[in-house]
This record gives sequence, structure tokens and C-alpha cells, in this order.
Amino acid sequence: MPAARSRRPGRLRRIALVGAVTALFAATACNGGGSPAKSGANAYELTAKTPPGAPIDSFTWSLFAEPASIDYAYAFDYPPNQILANVCESLLRWNPDLTTSPGLASSFTNPTPTSWVYEIRAGVRFHDGTVLTADDVVASLRRNLDPEVGSYWAHPYRNVQSVDKTGPMQVTVTLKTPDSTFNKYLAASPGTVESAATLAKAGKDYGNPAKGVNCTGPFSFSSWTAGQSLVLKRFDDYWNPELKAKSGQVKFVFLPDATTRVNAFQTGEVDGGWMVPANSYGQLRNTPAGKLYFGQNTTVADEVVGNLQGALGDARVRQALLMAIDRKGIVDAGVGGVGDVAKSLVTDNTWNTAPGSVREGLDKTIPAYPYDVAKAKALATEAGVNGQKIVIATSPLDSQTTIITQAVSQAATAIGLKPEIETLSPEKYSTLFTDPAARKGIDLFLTFWYTSITDPLDMYGSLQTGAFSNYGSWSNPEFDNVVNQALGAPDPAGQAAAAAQAQQIALRELPWLPLYTSPVSVFLGKRITGVQPSIAYLYYPWAAEIGAKS
Repeated sequence: MPAARSRRPGRLRRIALVGAVTALFAATACNGGGSPAKSGANAYELTAKTPPGAPIDSFTWSLFAEPASIDYAYAFDYPPNQILANVCESLLRWNPDLTTSPGLASSFTNPTPTSWVYEIRAGVRFHDGTVLTADDVVASLRRNLDPEVGSYWAHPYRNVQSVDKTGPMQVTVTLKTPDSTFNKYLAASPGTVESAATLAKAGKDYGNPAKGVNCTGPFSFSSWTAGQSLVLKRFDDYWNPELKAKSGQVKFVFLPDATTRVNAFQTGEVDGGWMVPANSYGQLRNTPAGKLYFGQNTTVADEVVGNLQGALGDARVRQALLMAIDRKGIVDAGVGGVGDVAKSLVTDNTWNTAPGSVREGLDKTIPAYPYDVAKAKALATEAGVNGQKIVIATSPLDSQTTIITQAVSQAATAIGLKPEIETLSPEKYSTLFTDPAARKGIDLFLTFWYTSITDPLDMYGSLQTGAFSNYGSWSNPEFDNVVNQALGAPDPAGQAAAAAQAQQIALRELPWLPLYTSPVSVFLGKRITGVQPSIAYLYYPWAAEIGAKS
């Protein structure tokens, strides 16, 4: 995101600040239908859909943290996003199979390289009974351009010139320059539509526990008891019969302690939850209380190089360090062997929309860094490594985080660096992603980064010069140029080819060190079924599909 965006929280949803996020990096054997992903002792399956459910009065769901707000402009973390996915809707919809389809926009066109025209769906009602209009869409989207709002989603709007009503039920977005990712972002939080009247009336109280929100989704906001729970109720006038909620109510329970969440699964106190703690798989894989499922993810665990002026300023040292990290060992020890060593900073499925000719050649164009300590040591010596100190920041989140940090520290020692581990509180650790001053003196820190669209440019665009999430202030003119080429290319083939070039440069220079990937996890108690396991749960109305298990 733009460096000038001072209120931007730095993708906190991708930081794993409270421990539960480790569920993104582990899985165990399960028998649900889906595609086989592994074989052997650590086998698991990716499940596309769980069996459909019947109508149910209510179910409860665990959240590892209470949201600070459910204002869509600040929904940039796992808890608020998985709630809002069921309450608010965007112009487009990101589906569990990572495709995009129409949402509150019944159709759209791209008549010129710098304009997108959206036909707004007729007959849609907000939860207060008022009818959706083009004016509501304009007011909602414009909030992402308003510096007074300080939307955490300003980055996808960086190339937007204006958002205007151009017909009774038509909205046109005019861009300053072509941007191949803009329309895709409107399937996530940047495309959210709220009642203009509600926004005006609530003002700065919009999205807080007292006011809530007034959107168009299959559930409406009911109540929020601070420190305890948030309740949604079925919206019976919902416009889409295919996604009409099967449950009359959903109660989200805030359970920050991982052990407490697992016990709640076991006892039935809560019926389910995303991001199941990794160290609980041994208990939950055979429990009669319910079942674990695993689905598509776009997350990569990375070590961010936060200081490019120190010992890691030479790309050869970064390359050597990556080669010396036993990434397979991290997967085996940290997540039970379930996962894969990352080939790049994005998962393969982010390239799903790219032409086959580009996808087939990706592995041939990117540098590989197989585990080879001797070769890594030689390269580091060549680059002048001789006992320089590096500081690795960590936080007492969970055993997996500890394993990763120790493995990186051991690798640094092996190539001749002198690592120092600095343990920060979760609160202070979060400031590494928001405050450049907090990163001073920190050479490496861990993040779990996923894309919000099916496009690798969501990641690589974040590494352009001046981007807010370019935490180490890495700058490469060649990289910036090819990312801009990808954004401006008029056809998918050109976009993908330029994005592949950007990937090649990023993996050669390694401003971030990719570690591993693994699937999304979700636990369903014995009462419920129907969810589609996928990272899209952050924007797709997954709770509407949950019903009673036959």
C-alpha cells in the first residue's frame, strides 16, 4: 500500500499475532471428499465442499480475537473479514474455487482501458428494508478514496480517478492509468456496498458495537457484547435464493486462548471455527465431536527482510540464507509434515487465471534455492559474510513460530552471521507492520501472507517502490517497471507474462524469503455441515451454507 497511508495497519490479518493463525500451516489426515494432496503418514485431502446441511435454528463459531470494528474500510484482519463476509456484499464475489462472479453488480464492462462500468443489481434490499441504488455504491466506494476515512484498502484505489453515477442503476469507475487488478479487488472488501444513508447517519460510529452495519448479505447484524460475542441473524429478504441462510442465527464467540478453543470444539460449546490450532490435530482428527477439513489457500509463510542497509543488504547473502534454512525440516517439525516448501512468494493457484502457456513455464523461470548449507556458506563468504550481527524478531505465539525462528537462526549461524533473537510482545510485534520506526534495527520478521484476489500481482504489487507493505523499502526499477507493465497490459497473456517477469526478479533479489505453504483448516462439530473450505471465506458468505447435519 502507499507509503503515505499512515493509518494503514499493514495487513494484520496476515501476521499471525495471536497464535491461532498457525492453523493455516498444518493439516492432518481426513476422509472428506476432495482432491488428494499428500500421501504417507501425513496425508491430507483438500475438500471442495462438505455435505449440504438442512435448516437449523442456530450455531456458534469461534473467533481467535474480537474485531476492533466491522467497518468494511478497516476490515483487514481474519476476525472482521470472516464476519462481514456473511453480512456485507461486494460488487463482485470471490468464490471458494477462487473464481470471480457477479455480486451486487449484475454485470460489468471495460469499454476503455481506463474505465469500468457496473450495472447495479435491481431489487436488492438493505437490512433496514431500503432498496439498493447506484448512489449507495458511489458513496461506499468513494470512502476508499477519502483521506479522512483512511481506508485500509486505499491501495487497490491508487489508480482511481473518480467513482460516478452514470445511470439510474449504473456506476462508472474511471482510472488514471490502466490497472488489471482493480476490477478483481471489487470481489473483496474494496468492493463492499453499504447504505449511503447509514454511512451518513452513523458517521465515525459506523461499524462499532453499538451501531453495527446495514448491508445486503444473507445475515444482518444483531448484537455485539464487547469482550464476549457477536450475533448475526438471518435476513429473510435476502435477494439470492441460492445463498439464503440455512441457520436462523450465528453467534461468534471470542476465544483468544488456543487451548480454550480446542476444548470448546471437543465439548460442543462452539460448533466450529476456522484456523484450528496446529497442535490440536492429533486430538481432533479422531474426535467424535466433529471433523477437520482442509481447503485451498493462497498463504505463504515468509521472513520479511526489514533492513536492507545491514548484513542482508547484499542479495547474495539473502540467497545464501534461504539455501541454508531447512524449510522441509520446518514443515516436518512445525506443522507435522503437512505443507510444501514454497517455490515463490505466491501459491500456484494465484496463477489460475493466467494462460496455460505462462503457467507451464513458471517453474523454469524462477530461481530455485534447494537446501545446501555448504553451497550457502560458500556464497555468503563470497559476499563478505564474517560474523556480522542480524536481529530476528519473534513473538511468543506458538510452537510453530518458535521452530521457524530457531531454524532461521541456525541457518544464519551456518553461513557465518551472528543472529540475535529479539522476542517482542504480540502488540509490539504488530507495530513492525505499521510503523517504520518499530522496524529499526530488525533484520528479519515473520509474516503469513495471502492474496485477496486470484492474481500474483496482489503480492508483487506490494513490493513496488514506496508501497506500504514493502517493509524493507526494497527498490528495484526493473521490478517496478514490469509490475506496471503487468497492470497496464491489455490482455491476460501480457499481464501474466509481465507478472512472471516480476516474480523472477523478486525471487532473484529476495526482499522476502519464502518458507512454506499449507492449506486452510476448519473444524465442523457433529451438529453442522455445508461449508466450502477455502481462503475465500474471508469474503464469501460461508455461514449461509452451514446447516444441520443429517
